[in-house]
Amino acid sequence: MQSPLAMFRAWLQAFWPGRMRLSRRDTLGAGSAGADTEGWQAGLELASQGIIVLDAGWRIVSLNSAARALMHAPGEGLAGTEFWETVSEELADGHRSASEQAMRHGDAHVFVVHDSFEDRWTEYSLRRHAGGAVVNLRDVSDTRQALLLLQDSELCNQSLFDGNTQAMWLFDAESRTVLAVNKMAAVFYGLADDPAALPQVEAFFPEGEATTWLASLPAGAFQQEMRVCTQCRMNGERVLVELACSSVQWLERPAVLVSVVDVGARHFADSQLQHLNDALEQRLAYHACELQRSRQELDTFIHAVSDDLKAPLHAVSGFAATLAERYAAALDEQGLRYLSRIRASTRQLAKLIDDLRMLAHVPGMALSPAPVDLAPLCLRLIDDWRKREPERDLVLEIPQTLPVYGDRNLLLTAVDCLLDNAWKFTARKAQGWIRVAVVPGAAPRESVLVVADNGVGFDAAYADRLFTAFQRLHSSADFPGGGLGLAIVKRVAERHGGRVWATTADSGGASFFMALPQDSAAPEAPQPSPPHQAG
Repeated sequence: MQSPLAMFRAWLQAFWPGRMRLSRRDTLGAGSAGADTEGWQAGLELASQGIIVLDAGWRIVSLNSAARALMHAPGEGLAGTEFWETVSEELADGHRSASEQAMRHGDAHVFVVHDSFEDRWTEYSLRRHAGGAVVNLRDVSDTRQALLLLQDSELCNQSLFDGNTQAMWLFDAESRTVLAVNKMAAVFYGLADDPAALPQVEAFFPEGEATTWLASLPAGAFQQEMRVCTQCRMNGERVLVELACSSVQWLERPAVLVSVVDVGARHFADSQLQHLNDALEQRLAYHACELQRSRQELDTFIHAVSDDLKAPLHAVSGFAATLAERYAAALDEQGLRYLSRIRASTRQLAKLIDDLRMLAHVPGMALSPAPVDLAPLCLRLIDDWRKREPERDLVLEIPQTLPVYGDRNLLLTAVDCLLDNAWKFTARKAQGWIRVAVVPGAAPRESVLVVADNGVGFDAAYADRLFTAFQRLHSSADFPGGGLGLAIVKRVAERHGGRVWATTADSGGASFFMALPQDSAAPEAPQPSPPHQAG
């Protein structure tokens, strides 16, 4: 059997998936949380009835031994299993839909199941709490049999009532006076063993609460009305109980049969869950504030660093340009080569600073989504690069339009990075080839931007590193760059609620994909059509 702490941590992961991962030290804190969890499980085991604690997804967080016995469940391995998978198919088919609907619109639901093989009736009482639900199981076979036989024989009724193992008492439906209590009820309340000295209904309730409880019961005949309330024992002790009431005939008069179940352990479990939930909410709020503060400090740092770097960088670039313009004739071939390398390095460093700022700013940028055609931007970028490198032989395949839906500025930044990547890695091809397209995605109303090339490709074993900042799969001496372009593409996609991935072939080349969810008003992504080729 798993330890209570292990079951508790499993429940935390199920209840707050992806929000927070707690270490053992975080879960225990100074030891109090672990003690609370152990106390909670111990409280469950003290209960004579079955108790199952469920999370919001109907998965089992913990259950006690009594619940396992009633369900014929194995001794361990149920934590994390959906509740409906642990019961019989007949029970799940008959009660799952009604139970889930009832819990969505109320705080409690009760149903009774008959096991024909063992001829046993089991009551499932579901109650909702902040983190999910608590299921209370108890064997009501005696009560069921009692209710059936009470209708046939008053003598048999009295015998079954007295011998029932569940605490029960009866009161007159009209006069509201107590007619009888069985032996278990006499023990539970601490009553004297004197049938002639029956107390009034008010004696079982704290002052004033009996009137409210009686008024809440339906008029006329009814079955299985459940109420959680406080009962008073004769020694003054107060106990939290669940009262199950049904209309019966007693000595030829309409009466109400009350079955009493001590739910103190269940209430203890609920209170412990609430306590732990409150503590975790406070911890999450604290970490959210810390995360926001760290993000602000990072933004400030990036601004300061980029501003401090750009000023001397502009000076170096300016002086290098002046040298090239005024003193080129005075420099020999080696000097001109040095000057060219200085200018290229300043351009690369300026691009790296801009990319670093963009990478940091994308997660916090406000979106202004609208339909965007990316085709004109792609053509303009390729034309600019061809002017800088007129010797390049490149074939560009692109349709007349590339319609997507998203923030224009962020999408243009992502496309710039993808095309720059393709342009760079096809530089050593005798004839480069780049294809750009928008195709339907796997999910409904999803478009996928595809940028493919016949460049050097990459090792598929390291595909998961492609979109990570500063992760390079090729030498910077062979293919210059800052290692941030594809990381920016990933953040742009995630900012839109999309995703990115890449593929490569053994013969070389690579394809990069950016999936974007499309607004309901946006046009569907077109089916692939013959591309326009630009030589």
